[in-house]
Amino acid sequence: MPAIYSISTYAPPHKLRQDDTMEFARELFSESYEDIERLLTVFANGQIDERYFAAPMEWFHQPHTLQERNDLFIKKAVEYGVNAIRGCLENNHFLKRTVGIDEIDAIICVTSSGMATPGIEARMMNQLSFDEHTKRIPIWGLGCAGGAAGLSRAFEYCLAHPEQNVLLVCVELCSLTFQHNDHSKSNLIGTSLFADGVACALIGGGESSLRYDLVKATSPTYRGSQSTLMPHSEDVMGWDVRDSGLHVVFSRSIPGIVEKWLKPNVENFLQKQEVELAEIDAFIAHPGGKKVLEAYEKALGFSPDHTFISREVLRRYGNMSSPTVLYVLKEFMEMDQPLGHQGLVAALGPGFSSELVHLEWEGLRH
Repeated sequence: MPAIYSISTYAPPHKLRQDDTMEFARELFSESYEDIERLLTVFANGQIDERYFAAPMEWFHQPHTLQERNDLFIKKAVEYGVNAIRGCLENNHFLKRTVGIDEIDAIICVTSSGMATPGIEARMMNQLSFDEHTKRIPIWGLGCAGGAAGLSRAFEYCLAHPEQNVLLVCVELCSLTFQHNDHSKSNLIGTSLFADGVACALIGGGESSLRYDLVKATSPTYRGSQSTLMPHSEDVMGWDVRDSGLHVVFSRSIPGIVEKWLKPNVENFLQKQEVELAEIDAFIAHPGGKKVLEAYEKALGFSPDHTFISREVLRRYGNMSSPTVLYVLKEFMEMDQPLGHQGLVAALGPGFSSELVHLEWEGLRH
């Protein structure tokens, strides 16, 4: 079965403490809200200490056109994506040797925070001298669910081509969508929560020769996946595209939806996988925010121990949309997981939608 061989993350260069972003929001939003101090508690109560951004704080003090934002997105997304790919292929924590670009058969690129045609993956391929026949699979618009969905598509590709290897690259520069003149509560909440980040995973098929080059005794292996769309829920999460750019849509009902809708969805999936919820050892949850993690715990009957790593990623990086769940997965992969360890990757995104992936740690070195 396909498995994840290596994973890397890349944080953009501008690190800001949550206190600094709160002061910026106070300055920007105070004229629009008499109760601004009450609203600013989302910064203090969100369990985020710091985040990373593609632009310095000064950039956010001025309005920018859609073209200015998108040009910067393309430039930085390619630069950061190239760094993440190199980090993944050279990661001696997981690999005994550097994997060559010529050993990659397909590249899946996931993003929702900027637009490019040709895609970001083509531009990264040109910088890294990929083979011209490498298959390109761009995925746009899945938001926070994109990382888990990208994993599923990579696994499915490797099921069809068991001797081949795929790179999954998730690139999100959410901060560049920030709307200086949008004083809505959704924009305020987004300002307290979203950040920039990049992640790259190397996935190999069951007959890939790379399985002989792994450092760890066990690696997460694909067991199954499930995509679920909630009908007529377009207004829950996503982008409102206007002349000025992408404006965040972020419903207050998301934690409640998670609490009521997620459990039967997860139970249905695990029943097909012939696994009980109590058998899940590693809950690899996309940390959409503090309230979303609490809703996960409530819905699935999990203790805070199950979401500890997700909470740590949220605290140190914020919500980076699609790459965030790969940041969580990387933390689990860096630990020595025993043979048979069961994992559940879970992420929610626009649609409203759910992406679930069942993993099992197996020994791949023969």
